[in-house]
Amino acid sequence: MQTHYDIVIVGGGLVGASLALALGQADRFRVALLEPRPARLEGLDQPDDWDARVYAVSPANQRFLASMDAWPDMSRMAAVSKMDVRGDVGGRIEFDAAGAGAGALAWIAENRWVLAGIWRALRETPVEILHERPVAFESDHGRAALTLNDGRLLTARLVVGCDGANSWLRSEAGIDIRVSPYGHSGVVANFLCERDHGGVAHQWFTGDGVLAYLPLPERRMSMVWSCADPERLLALSGDELCRQVAERGQFTLGQLSLLTPAQAFPLRLIRPAQVIGTRLVLAGDAAHTIHPLAGQGVNLGFGDAILLAKLLAQADDPG
Repeated sequence: MQTHYDIVIVGGGLVGASLALALGQADRFRVALLEPRPARLEGLDQPDDWDARVYAVSPANQRFLASMDAWPDMSRMAAVSKMDVRGDVGGRIEFDAAGAGAGALAWIAENRWVLAGIWRALRETPVEILHERPVAFESDHGRAALTLNDGRLLTARLVVGCDGANSWLRSEAGIDIRVSPYGHSGVVANFLCERDHGGVAHQWFTGDGVLAYLPLPERRMSMVWSCADPERLLALSGDELCRQVAERGQFTLGQLSLLTPAQAFPLRLIRPAQVIGTRLVLAGDAAHTIHPLAGQGVNLGFGDAILLAKLLAQADDPG
């Protein structure tokens, strides 16, 4: 069975889903979103169930999502009113939203909370959501084609790869990448804090890594610790992890209580040789994966979606 689309987006994470939403609301092209694991939309607001993956969404990208009625309510996120960044030999820099003439420097939000907001809006568009996975890709100057695991063939004038840092589509298209490990892993966990964070995000740059505290609602905080020995932190008991995270953060928020188990992921700079191919374009982490300390990974991805939606709106042939 063969089905033809104008645009097929591979990957329904934040970048792929937001691009599909923007294209679907414009309603110029027949669009399909290929995502084998649909976003969870219910039961996300359980008081003791927090996603360890959080993002600092910039004001521009918050406006992008809000313009599509995809920005979720604020009950599970916190506005960053100030940044406090310190070095280990006394250096310090602070900046705040008021000085930038903004309502907030960023919004700290769980991955699944923002993703659910996008998917809820997406279901109100004509975008066709397919829950299969691709197993083969080919393209020429006339069309691109994806074979799915159920045997179906999708043809399109453009395929967009939004399938992450380990992009299957990028590999299948034969696009080489250069991988530069940072030599660190990011250890993430969420905590309940003794003191109110006041909407302040903290970073400590030390000789052996970078520790960040990102504010969540009420007295909750998400930690990202970029370090060379993640196994040491993962092996700690919950109480000992809380003690070490609080101590490394100079007890800025007092004592800590663990809300989610610690997880670690390797940090790598990934640069593809190119981000376009024949009737193919890469976006998000498939196109660029960077260190998370500046909080720009998902913001660059949303920027891709904004620019692609704008360019495609002006195109007769999207490929």
